[in-house]
Amino acid sequence: MTGGRVVAVTGTTAALADADTPEGREIGLDEVAGQDAWIAALPGVQVTGATVLPLDALAPDARAAFPGLAPDAALALTAAIALHALARDGRLAEVARERPADQALTLRRALPHRATPPRLKNDCFAMPQGIDWVPVDDALDRLRGALRPITGTEPCPVMEAAGRVLAQNVVARRGHPPAANAAVDGYGFAGTAAPGAGPHRLPLAEGRAAAGQPFDGAVPKGMALRILTGAALPPGVDTVVLEEDVAIDGAAIVFDGPLKAGANTRAAGEDVKAEDLVFLAGHRLLPPGLALLGAVGLAEVEVHRRLRVGVLSTGDEIVAKPGAAAAPHQIWDANRPMLLALIAGWGYEAVDFGHVGDDADAIAARFDAAAGAADVLITSGGASAGDEDHVSALLQARGTLSSWRIALKPGRPLALALWDGMPVIGVPGNPVAALVCTLIFARPALSLLAGAGWAEPQGFMVPAAFSKRKKPGRREYLRARLTPDGTAEVFASEGSGRISGLSWATGLVELPDGAMEVAPGTPVRFLPYSGFGIT
Repeated sequence: MTGGRVVAVTGTTAALADADTPEGREIGLDEVAGQDAWIAALPGVQVTGATVLPLDALAPDARAAFPGLAPDAALALTAAIALHALARDGRLAEVARERPADQALTLRRALPHRATPPRLKNDCFAMPQGIDWVPVDDALDRLRGALRPITGTEPCPVMEAAGRVLAQNVVARRGHPPAANAAVDGYGFAGTAAPGAGPHRLPLAEGRAAAGQPFDGAVPKGMALRILTGAALPPGVDTVVLEEDVAIDGAAIVFDGPLKAGANTRAAGEDVKAEDLVFLAGHRLLPPGLALLGAVGLAEVEVHRRLRVGVLSTGDEIVAKPGAAAAPHQIWDANRPMLLALIAGWGYEAVDFGHVGDDADAIAARFDAAAGAADVLITSGGASAGDEDHVSALLQARGTLSSWRIALKPGRPLALALWDGMPVIGVPGNPVAALVCTLIFARPALSLLAGAGWAEPQGFMVPAAFSKRKKPGRREYLRARLTPDGTAEVFASEGSGRISGLSWATGLVELPDGAMEVAPGTPVRFLPYSGFGIT
């Protein structure tokens, strides 16, 4: 065989016996990364003379933890770390006695949780020189290429994992179903006992099989057994006839045929086999996914720590407290409750940093507080380049600002920056533009930062129920909803100050960058709120 055999793991070393050097030697963990050959082509590592640990199960962890190393070297280092941890806890002999599927899970759980990845580079948002108006698709491509996951990982019980993002590939601990079983209530027998057209008469064996109550013994050939849905098929049974298709004749059943061998049964592992890949890293777990994890025997999964997303409103005109006294020149804060609710609904930890007026020092102090308590900050207001746009001015002076002028309506100014390593996404203060920019830009960015990959909005083409002549140069998003006949109607006013249109709508109509003449019946793309994860 090629590779190496683990003899013992003590301290910070793994004692190995090479195929080429049977006397063995100790390899320190700091050396293992250079030993590309010792793990190559070896599916497992022997802990005792007869036990082989399935180290291939560590491959996803190795790739994620050591992306700069060759795959074999990364796997070698990861394996040594896991084995060292198990030896330190006195569990190597225990692992040697486990089933292979359990060994794989034990090895992965023995690994330390990966530390939080390094911060984003300071120039990650920079646009190429000479870029003025940025088309929406170009801006999205640029943003997607600049970002990567920024959260660490942690173990999470499956019972609490709804909405969490997997940090590692997940494999089945055992198959589902674990044993061949009955798909209906009826009578089980060997399919070869009733191959023809019938009628067939089979004596009944004593007893029955039910879910969780297996039949003790085997069913003799030529006999039938009462069996209920979900019951494991006992030896001598591979076919089940439906209860409704059977007549009882004393101590026997009678039914017409033919009945195909294997009818009304489920094969072991026909849904998922043991050690099958269940989910890839980056998958966001929903309630149906928890059902699958539970069914294949997983009690815990490794997930990304929840992304902490801060929200800060700015502007002297804003009254932060709902219902508080407001002068005629002031408005109540509409953006903060909207953005906090969006963030929480997307499964992130929403952190409210309140409101701050147009004061550079006060804004800077709030940014400093956010950098210590959040992974990302979304600000509303002050993102443009006017005299009172203190957010962009401050980020330009003391952060790393890239102010993108996006060719879209509504929205246009989008501030992207780093403040002490924390990404800052500055959306316009107008609530309509704030929502559009958050849905189109912030949502996919947050998803990628959280480890779940880039989130594309879901949409579909429908006939328009409106007329519009669109000029070229900017992509437009219209507040819209579907009519009972499946067409898209738009809000009566396109004014970006008409907040009521946001709740009137059930989604957005997206009109392309170029010129377009829309008449009733023209196909347009409708992006439902649900396609943005708003439910």
